[in-house]
Amino acid sequence: MIFDVITIFPEFFASILEHGLLKRARAGGQVDIRLHDLRGFTDDRHRTVDDRPFGGGPGMVFKPEPLFCAVEAVKAEAPGETFPVILLSPQGRLLTQAVAEELARNARLVLLCGRYEGVDERVAEHLATDEISLGDYVLSGGELAAAVVIEAVTRLLPGVLGNEESREQDSFASPVSPAGSGAKGILDCPHYTRPADFRGWTVPEVLLSGNHEEIRQWRRRRALEKTWRKRPDLLASVALSETDQALLEEIKGAASEPVARRNL
Repeated sequence: MIFDVITIFPEFFASILEHGLLKRARAGGQVDIRLHDLRGFTDDRHRTVDDRPFGGGPGMVFKPEPLFCAVEAVKAEAPGETFPVILLSPQGRLLTQAVAEELARNARLVLLCGRYEGVDERVAEHLATDEISLGDYVLSGGELAAAVVIEAVTRLLPGVLGNEESREQDSFASPVSPAGSGAKGILDCPHYTRPADFRGWTVPEVLLSGNHEEIRQWRRRRALEKTWRKRPDLLASVALSETDQALLEEIKGAASEPVARRNL
């Protein structure tokens, strides 16, 4: 998969691309991340990419010409191909796991990193095919958001993680795994490792039992409980089995019992 990142700070990505998953994916040939300096698509000696907004107001706005020229240069490398051109913007649709999975079905993505007060609206209207936001807050630029998109999408590509089952267990994962075995759109279950006793905090006995069915049931119950306590909004959009629904009712019932009774 090819990522074309258009930015005025290509050096921003140097460290990110040389560590962890992205370094392995690049070395393994699963992804090709191409950085394009937006200033290279200007035609004045000052390499100007921004200007004051019409109508007045604070800040500077990215000019449309360099961004259009940059995307057109990328498209010229792949005549006849179509691929998303994504503007990273606080006004875009929220990046979710489902959106990452949608993007991962493409062979190529162009990511536009804005800066300053924003980007000329004609870029959003006539150049970008999509706008994506990390959340309801504002960053100084789109570079961090682009890095998040790249990582979220890359880890979904075949062969990148090595252990595909691990990906299916992720929080927010789509319901593709067998019933009861994965996160299936809810938060992941708690995880523990050695030592079994750390400062008096012990690992749940069931995880040490070696009984795989009991472990599976415990993990599913704890995943449902964690989701209900921390992100109950997720439960409204996930299809729960009858077993899951019964477990959830047990969890809610136990939570409503007096503490003294629960400790019996």
